[in-house]
Amino acid sequence: MEERRPIPEAAHSLSLDGRRRLLVSGVTDVESFNEQEVIMGTTMGTLTVHGEDIHMEKLSVDSGDVVVTGEIIALEYEDAPVKGEGFFARLFR
Repeated sequence: MEERRPIPEAAHSLSLDGRRRLLVSGVTDVESFNEQEVIMGTTMGTLTVHGEDIHMEKLSVDSGDVVVTGEIIALEYEDAPVKGEGFFARLFR
């Protein structure tokens, strides 16, 4: 049986420039960040950016855009949450 994923509500895209600058759109929230890792919720699931000396150069809550700079080592996705299972739904269980 084929697993169905929810249809994203907003556009999500990634643009990686020379493994030094990552532009992400469709970001719904930033869960945590430090110099080795940024974890953010996107319309396509949770995205974890692994790297060294990484920084969030830009965070636009209104447009859902994030710019991460530094040495990007890996990008990792978890499956998109089921609709209605966002941060607040999990918080108020």
